[in-house]
Amino acid sequence: MISVSDFRNGVTFEMDGKVMQIVEFQHVKPGKGAAFVRVKMKNVITGGVTETTFNPNDKYPTAFIERKKMEYSYADGNLYYFMDMETYDMIPIDESTLDDSFKFVKENDTCTVLSYKGNVFGVEAPNFVDLTIIKAEPGVKGDTATNVTKPATVETGAEIKVPLFINEGDRITIDTRTGEYMGRAKG
Repeated sequence: MISVSDFRNGVTFEMDGKVMQIVEFQHVKPGKGAAFVRVKMKNVITGGVTETTFNPNDKYPTAFIERKKMEYSYADGNLYYFMDMETYDMIPIDESTLDDSFKFVKENDTCTVLSYKGNVFGVEAPNFVDLTIIKAEPGVKGDTATNVTKPATVETGAEIKVPLFINEGDRITIDTRTGEYMGRAKG
């Protein structure tokens, strides 16, 4: 059990059968009346964010989210298979569980699989990936205004905006959280 007065950012707990994670919290002590805790929290399964006030004396059961590093192996229809790198077991995960950042993940990349009581509810892609450009229009000479970009397709099939000097065959680094070009890949 965790007391509301012990809430901190990132803490997960169970409330009304749902797993919630604290995004922001604020202890409020008004001039009159009892103190309370104002909390912005996210449902880790659905991603919905809500704001609620709590009595500081309330207690809730702690929710333990399992975060396991797994290697993405292959896709078969709408199932994506991940390999547990310790036991070599293959775990199928439905396409609906994957978020938008997964479009930058290629086979054999290591991801973090999130589960609660054995049920997988999310997959976190690595924050940064290095991918090869497979399709990009050539930059037009004289088009050198600041921050001019062009569309390009990477090896996973995802399309992103890159600077004009990037060409087919170049390896680039992408931030999977925002889908933005970060620079040329090192090495």
